[in-house]
Amino acid sequence: MLKRTILVIFRWWKISLRSEYRSTKPGEIKESHEDFLENSRLQVQVALIFGTRILDYVFNLCEGKFDFLERLSDNLLLSIISYLDLEDISRLSQTSHRFAKLCMSDKLWEQIVQSACDNITPDMRALAEDMGWRQMFFTNKLQLQRQLRKRKQRQESQRDGPL
Repeated sequence: MLKRTILVIFRWWKISLRSEYRSTKPGEIKESHEDFLENSRLQVQVALIFGTRILDYVFNLCEGKFDFLERLSDNLLLSIISYLDLEDISRLSQTSHRFAKLCMSDKLWEQIVQSACDNITPDMRALAEDMGWRQMFFTNKLQLQRQLRKRKQRQESQRDGPL
C-alpha cells in the first residue's frame, strides 16, 4: 500500500527592475506537513508575508483540523445564521471575531426583520436605514409607530419649509 505524502509548497518570485534579477527563476520549498510544523523559519516567513491568520489556518490544515465554515462566504453564512434563534445568534457571536461581526451586521438583521414581518413599507425601510435593522428589530411596535410618525412630520415640515 502506498502512503501519500501531503506537502506544503512555498513559492516565491523575485520582482525587481535590476537587470541581474531578470533571469532569476522562482524559488520553491516543499515540506511535508510534519516537517512544516517543525520548520520555524518557514513559519516566520509565512506569517510575515500572509499574516498570522493564514499561518494558523495552515497549521490547522497540517494537523488535520479542517474548518469548513472558514471557507464559506459571508453571504452564505448570513443566510444560515438568519435561520437561528435569537439566543443561538447571541451565542454564535461570542465564538469568533468574524461571527461577532456577522451577527451584528445590518444585512443579517434586515433578513431577520423581513422574515418576521409580513410587509415592510418604504417608510419602515427608511427608518431602518436610519436607526439600523437590529435596533429596529428590538424596538417595540408602539415606539416604531411613534418614530415613523415623527419621521413623517419632519419630512413634511422640511417640504413645506419657509415660504
